[in-house]
Amino acid sequence: MLGPMLIKVGNRGAMSPGRLQSTLLGVLLYHANQPVSVDALTETMWGDRRDPRAGQKLQLHVHRLRNVFAEADRLTLGPAGYRLTVLDGELDAQRFASRLEEAREVAAEEPKVAVTLLRSALELWRGEPLGDVDVPVLTDWAHRLAELKLTALEALYEAELACDPNVAVTGELAELVRQHPLRERLHGLLMIALSRAGRQAEALQAYRTARDTLVDELGLEPGPQLRELHRRMLAGDAFEPSAGGGAATAPAQLPMDVLGFVGREAELEELDGLLVTEPGAVITAVAGTAGVGKTALAVRWAHRARERFPGGQLYVDLRGYGPEQPVTPEDALAGFLRALGLDGAAIPHDLDERAARFRSLTARSRMLVVLDNARTVEQVRPLLPGGSSCFVVVTSRNALAGLVAREGAHRLHLERLPNEDAHLLLQMLLDDRVDAEPEAARELVRRCARLPLALRIAAELVRSRPGRGLGRFADELAAQQAVLDVLDIDGDPHTAVRAVFSWSYRQLDPGTARTFRLLGLHPGHDVDEYATAALAGAGLRDTRRALQALRRAHLIDSSSDGRFRLHDLLRAYAAELAASTDSAAEREAALDRLVGCYLFTASKAMDVIARDDYARRPEPPRFDGETPSFTTYEHAWQWLDDERTNLVEISRHGGPAAVIHLSQTIWRYLDTGGYNDDAMTLHTRELDATRALGDECAEAKARRVLGATLSRLGCDGDAMGHLEWALAAFRRTGERAFEVATLSFLGCVYSKKGELDEGGRWFEQALTLTDADDGWYLHCAVTINHSRNLVALGRADEALSHLLTIIPLCRQKGAKHLECNALLCLSRVDLHAGRLDSASDHVQLGLTLAREAGFRTLESDALRMLGVVHVRRGNHEQALRLHKEATELARVVGDTELIAENLNSLAAAQAAAGLLLHALDHYGNALAVATDAGHRQEQASAHAGIGDVHDRLGEHGKAGEHWLRVLALYRGRNLLGAREAQEKLLHRGTTRAVRGR
Repeated sequence: MLGPMLIKVGNRGAMSPGRLQSTLLGVLLYHANQPVSVDALTETMWGDRRDPRAGQKLQLHVHRLRNVFAEADRLTLGPAGYRLTVLDGELDAQRFASRLEEAREVAAEEPKVAVTLLRSALELWRGEPLGDVDVPVLTDWAHRLAELKLTALEALYEAELACDPNVAVTGELAELVRQHPLRERLHGLLMIALSRAGRQAEALQAYRTARDTLVDELGLEPGPQLRELHRRMLAGDAFEPSAGGGAATAPAQLPMDVLGFVGREAELEELDGLLVTEPGAVITAVAGTAGVGKTALAVRWAHRARERFPGGQLYVDLRGYGPEQPVTPEDALAGFLRALGLDGAAIPHDLDERAARFRSLTARSRMLVVLDNARTVEQVRPLLPGGSSCFVVVTSRNALAGLVAREGAHRLHLERLPNEDAHLLLQMLLDDRVDAEPEAARELVRRCARLPLALRIAAELVRSRPGRGLGRFADELAAQQAVLDVLDIDGDPHTAVRAVFSWSYRQLDPGTARTFRLLGLHPGHDVDEYATAALAGAGLRDTRRALQALRRAHLIDSSSDGRFRLHDLLRAYAAELAASTDSAAEREAALDRLVGCYLFTASKAMDVIARDDYARRPEPPRFDGETPSFTTYEHAWQWLDDERTNLVEISRHGGPAAVIHLSQTIWRYLDTGGYNDDAMTLHTRELDATRALGDECAEAKARRVLGATLSRLGCDGDAMGHLEWALAAFRRTGERAFEVATLSFLGCVYSKKGELDEGGRWFEQALTLTDADDGWYLHCAVTINHSRNLVALGRADEALSHLLTIIPLCRQKGAKHLECNALLCLSRVDLHAGRLDSASDHVQLGLTLAREAGFRTLESDALRMLGVVHVRRGNHEQALRLHKEATELARVVGDTELIAENLNSLAAAQAAAGLLLHALDHYGNALAVATDAGHRQEQASAHAGIGDVHDRLGEHGKAGEHWLRVLALYRGRNLLGAREAQEKLLHRGTTRAVRGR
């Protein structure tokens, strides 16, 4: 198959089947040793051209194919379709994959053996795989095989470099890089080969070429492996070839391995076999009924196989079944992209873009992806990686037929435990009690339907009553099951599970039972004791006792951070009990208490995080229950982080007023933290709620925060649309404070876009509506934003006069974060004037205030400017430390403008310290962030810095190109940056180019 299809039988020469014969054979080989239905074969071979005689034609082609084989029973027909028997080693694609896997296993210890195995594997290739077949399922297989060949070539050169550091492979690697310019591992191997050949400058140029290609083609920076190799090369560190292919910080998201796991050896071996026999990317759909142990199997196998995935392991519980909302593909992808090293602000908003970015990142690594508890194919499909070296395990109660048909997934149907294994599990859980009453134990296994979940809960209940025999428990369970059987008209085998739940539930005291029922109403994924108490309408002490009782009964799981969650079956059962036991009014009251608890506690947390917010938060609702006390910023922020998903989820259930209240309460937390997905979800929901109520003023407030979020995402066009609508509404409704705030934010957006004059006009409008006496807070906030814009315009003296007026007012009012912001702006003026001592004093005080106030955006900015002061003083080591700390904090916050500005400052510090290639790298990163988000000022700063570095490297032509781009970005404005670029161009004799501009 590794070329045009050929059949070899015994000593006979190779035969080339015709097109239809090749298609038939290819499909049968794709499903080797598995039946393929007649309908599937005829559809593949003839498609829309099928006629009533298609079945007869298929029989004819099958007959001809049978005649080719030496054994007549190779190709048989059964009830499910045609089945082709293939033995180990008969298929060249299988032999290739097997040798590649063997080479991977020995490469670290025996690279010479790996070279031999890989060369023998690659010798099997005769051209394009399945080169004479053109049907979708086989074309996809051919692509995966071709991708696997590239993986083998990469492994071969890596092993050869490990055997002989001086091996001459640069020519071959350079040609492969030319053919496959987006494969980072090849770029890394070429860098290593060039460096070891003493061609250091070419090795570094190879990295710059790789980076330029990835940015131009994919809009992506190189991955962490290639960046780490580049860093080590610059530092002169020793490195091994695997630095080009191994993961620097591979994600490891698997849940804890399952305790008390029994059986499933055949299924585990089947999964092991797919790593060897299946070429390219493998998607395995583990399907089975609820509680049968799908997650346990997937997690157990994932832990067994994790060493075979050096690129890391990703895991997500998609929550496909149960009363709560399933995880959306957008949210799952956001989590994966963060785990793969993307900054929050760099994660695309659009689902298709996220999926494409995920495929691009995973295409470069051998990774395991576990998609647990999926509901539909549509929920899974965007989460599939793009690389042929990845392995995906999906668990679902759904058979996911579409995944099998379109993506060629391998389906593994998980049956209930065999009797022997179920008995063994019960024995592990109950020790000698099973041996003492074997008949009762067998009856208990039967009553639990051989389902692991039911057996575990039943065993815990048995252990809790040591004085009672197993036989009595089995009798009680039988009686309870009979009651449920009457209710279960469809004969659902999960009556057994419900019976075990019911049996366990009936042992609870009334208060604990009520707590369990009401937990089924919670719309989120996990819960703390305070929210549980609110649901139950109970005190914290009683709630803690109930939660511990539920945990001991295995009806809930607890985590080390004091949170609790229910298995989806138990959640559904609890919700079912609540619906049948508690009245609609009681259930509604429980949810009202929960909403009230979350809104009240969120308000308390925000009172600590943002005490003096110019957008006044609504008064918290009355709530009489117990809530956590927040004495520090860190505690309040941690609570919001822990509950963020629940807060967004609860907004679905509290009605329009609750959605609006929540959005107006926590918008600043979401904005400051860079939680753009949740902000978009909540604020969009708020916008819909305000429209439903017909409240124009509330709608304007929703658009204001939605505009702020879109601006963070770099969508300034959409952001301005919302902000301008909000501004008009605030003017109509007379909301002066919100009008001022919106004017100021519009000024910030224009300033960020590089339209400084337009930004100034918005700030000036805002200032005409405020004064220092009436509305001092907004007056100070707008003045600070206006002053920053004036500094960028080169009007530092005007900025200074404004700032000296408002800083005493901020200090008098105790507004630490406003004073901090003003001091940092004042330090920009000082730096502009060269007053380093004054700048240092102002920054130090500003940094202290930022940390006291808990504003990480301002803390990052203060660290950055303190680093600038140290650069000017020549303290390069201290400057670099500060800039790195500032940049890391900016990435945590997720503000694209802050990230770009910090990256530019870090690059400037590295250039000042003589680390020119490091500086080029960070200037390039800054340029990528700024370009993607439309921050023209930071684009210009990046181009100016890149030009300066190229000039110092003697690359004057490249330097001139970047300085010209600076002029283009300033659009003829006579600003400091433009004047400096023009002077550099004139100095280098490129006046003609300048005049042309």
